[in-house]
Amino acid sequence: MRDLVIIGSGPAGLSAAVYASNACMDFIVIEKYPMSGGQILNTEEVNNYLGFESAEGFTLGQTFRNHAEKSGATFVNDEVVSISKNKTHFEVKCENETYLSKAVILATGVIRKHLNVKGESDFAGKGVSYCATCDGNFFRNKIVAVVGGGDVACEDALYLANVCEKVYLIHRRDKLRAAKYLQNRVFDNNKIEFVPNANVTEINGGNAVESVSLDNGSVLSVNGIFIAIGVEPEVEFLNGLADTDSQGFIVANEDCKTSVDGLLVAGDIRTKPLRQISTAVSDGANAVKSAEDYFNRIEM
Repeated sequence: MRDLVIIGSGPAGLSAAVYASNACMDFIVIEKYPMSGGQILNTEEVNNYLGFESAEGFTLGQTFRNHAEKSGATFVNDEVVSISKNKTHFEVKCENETYLSKAVILATGVIRKHLNVKGESDFAGKGVSYCATCDGNFFRNKIVAVVGGGDVACEDALYLANVCEKVYLIHRRDKLRAAKYLQNRVFDNNKIEFVPNANVTEINGGNAVESVSLDNGSVLSVNGIFIAIGVEPEVEFLNGLADTDSQGFIVANEDCKTSVDGLLVAGDIRTKPLRQISTAVSDGANAVKSAEDYFNRIEM
């Protein structure tokens, strides 16, 4: 039985791995995706992480992973199916194997929300995308739309403006909610047209996306649509084990302690006012400290 299982290898999970290594814990990191890094893999540029004036998201994610590996972390590529706890340990059941540990740190992050409108699922991979940096080059010199009003939507619009002929930024409100510096960059870019007070009601096309219908009655001719309307936590495998808020995020304070003793949570899936790389990395460190406190208490 291990001391600790860390689930997820975004900034929070990788930070936890470094701190667990420094604490000489016996632990593994379980990651279901082929690469570590989480959401920052889909970020073109990171310019608000201390020490990096400007860094490509993908490169920064790999830098974090390399640091964790050099610290001694062991990674397992598998998907968690369920977690349960008895009096002495946790059982983390994966598709390929089951792991036992004294404590668990959840750092699975979030996934993009869907619009759930007609045509969205039909054109998935045929003009509907949730990752501008992944798919933007497929729309070089074409016209696209981005849906959303937050940081990610603005970042996507700015990235796409570098490769596309025109970018519509569709938002349901009259004002964007992204950071001011991102808003300024969007409004200063003559390739981006802001479409306020509008919701996409249908995505249209034949073999691929050709247009989007809006609830204001207009139809925009586009070759692709990038959906950036928010995120939801990846916590399906918990099956109600820990308390969550109304949106499904796991309830925990800065100490990262959940309602289940020995179950810690770090990163974007934790209830918090700000979801950034810096707060995720901080969570990873705090979660390991709380795990150490838990070990000391149960071993007394």
